[in-house]
Order: sequence, then structure tokens, then C-alpha cells
Amino acid sequence: MTTKFDLVGEQLRLARLAHGRSLEEVGEAVGATRQFIQQLETGAKAASQEMIAALADVLGVTREFLCRVTPSTVRPEQCHFRGQAGRPASITSQVLARGTILDSLTEALERRLGLPAVNFPDIPVHTSEDIEKAAEQARLFWGLGSNGPITSMMRVVENAGAIVTYFGDLSERVDAFSMDRRRPIIVRSSLKQSLGRQRFDLAHECGHLIMHRGVQTGDTVTENQAHRFAGAFLFPRSAVLREFPRSSRAIDWRALYALKLRWKMSVRAIIRRGYDLGILSPAQYRTANIHLMKTGQSKVEKYDDDPSMPVEQPELLVDALEAMAGVHHLGARALAEETGLSDGMYQLVTGVPLPPLPDAYRDGTVVPFKPGGS
Repeated sequence: MTTKFDLVGEQLRLARLAHGRSLEEVGEAVGATRQFIQQLETGAKAASQEMIAALADVLGVTREFLCRVTPSTVRPEQCHFRGQAGRPASITSQVLARGTILDSLTEALERRLGLPAVNFPDIPVHTSEDIEKAAEQARLFWGLGSNGPITSMMRVVENAGAIVTYFGDLSERVDAFSMDRRRPIIVRSSLKQSLGRQRFDLAHECGHLIMHRGVQTGDTVTENQAHRFAGAFLFPRSAVLREFPRSSRAIDWRALYALKLRWKMSVRAIIRRGYDLGILSPAQYRTANIHLMKTGQSKVEKYDDDPSMPVEQPELLVDALEAMAGVHHLGARALAEETGLSDGMYQLVTGVPLPPLPDAYRDGTVVPFKPGGS
């Protein structure tokens, strides 16, 4: 018996937005008009079984995905963006759609494997002093010590239960973002950035998850708070007051680069810490930033490519997906099937390709059992 599917318009929209495709682009791919795809999404028209299959193929999902309701979508107030303020609404919609799908995949993964317990403290803040103390409390909460360099910022957030991944094809207007879900998700836009910038981004998102639970972020106030937290978490106040080079005149660049290599931070962020804590005057801070711009270091700094500064790699999601192979002979494919993802969407939201079917399944020797028939 062949199962009949009824298209759920919101699911079609979710898959379309995750790819960043327009109504017209999807329509062209399946031989339909823009207006028809829009009517499918709004429920004004029904889709034939052939159209559902075509849409599923184009969008990298299964027919089941397009015909069931996702239990819980990621809302804007649960998503903290780091990037340019002039981000197009289409990019925001794309991020929220991918986040919703990745969240569903993560929940299915968690039902199969024992992932680290989610363990982020909740510390609301109001003042700069509150932020400094929140960073100190978070370090102590996670047993990181009060005044030494953090070995791996990636390990910190993953040990606290967050999933970290990359959406490499996102606009440059989004550096990173986090989703405050039952299991937090942190996404960065590129693997190619420097270690200093990567660690700062992770600490910035960590700040949102700690300080801004249930708070709509993206404004200047909350972004500045997360920036201050990131600097304070990576380079605590007591260490800055002890180690930052002091001079009433010229800035000691050699000493600042030594701090960069020790604390695994950008010099720009270190300079900001000196300014925030009153070691650098406004004039010195301005002069230092002008120097970085004039020497071509506004984005790529000296020692960014130093062998002691390799970019930290996410491990939790990748290792968990690989572990699925040891749990079930279909491994990640069983996980993808449960969440309704085919090869295209699976790789889009996880950053890794879906492993091929074992030979016995591919050549038809073994047929997976599906309750209800197909």
C-alpha cells in the first residue's frame, strides 16, 4: 500500500528558507510558478504526490518532512546574532530555519547518545561591573581558575553542553550566532578566521547565553555587554591589571603581541581590555586602533598564522554523528531519516556529508523496515 502525504505549507517554507531560496527559484526547479509555491506554503492549494516528491528532492528533505509539523521552531528572541546591524531579513530567516532543523536533529541525536549535560549559569547584568563579575563567576562555575589563559574555548562551551557547528555559506554579515534552546547551539560562519577572533566569537556567544536568557538581543547595549563579557572571560581583570604594559607615552607593541600569544586573543581585543579597565587613555586607545588600521591589521593581525595559534575545531557534534555508526548499522542515516533529512539538508545543517548506505542496502539485498509502508 502506498502512503498518501498531505503537504504542510510551513514545512515547505522552512526547508526553502534553510537553503536561502526564493519562491521563484523553487518554482523553477520543480516546473511551477512562484505564485503556486506561495499558495502551497499558505495552504491555499494542495500539492499532488508527484509535486511533494519533486519538492522533497529539490530541497534535500524527505516527503515525511514536508508533511509533518516541526514541534518547535526557533524564535527570534532565542537567537543571538553577531554581525553587521544591516543584516537582510532574508539572512535572519535562513538562520532561523536552519537552526530549527538542526535543533530537531540534535534532539533526535540526544535520544540515542549521552551528550554532556547542559550547564550554563544564568547571570543577568546591568552595569559594566556586573559583566566583569559575571565573567569571573562563569570561570569559577566551570572550574577554569580566576586569572589564567583558557586552553580551549571550544572545549569550554562544548563541555557545558552546547553544540558548535559552522554554516560556511552564510553571508559575511553574520560572524556567529547562538540559539538559546534546551541544548544551546552556537554557529559560526567560517572556519577560516583566526584563533583570536574564533575564541572571542565563542566567548561572545557564551556571554549571550549566560547574561541574556529570554532577552531580545542585537541592539547596541546587549552587543556591547557580550563584547565586554568575552574580553573579561578570556582575559580576566586581575590578569590584565597584572600583565598589561603601562606607559604614559608610546604603546609597547612587542609586549602586546606577547600577550596575544599567551592569552590567544587578538591584539585589538587586548587593547580594548586595557581601555575598558582604565590602563589606556582614550587618546592611547584611539592611536592604537589607528596603528592597526594603517598597518593592515584591522582584520588580519601579526601572528594570526603562528603555529601556536591553530583554530580550535568543534568536536561534540562531529564525534556524536560518527558514534552513530557504532550504535546502529545505518548510523547517521537512521538519524537523518527520523528527522526527515536527505543528503542535501543533512550536510547543510551539520557541515558533514551523510555517509553512504552500506552495500547490502544500496543493492537491495536488505530493505529497511518502515512502519506503515511506503
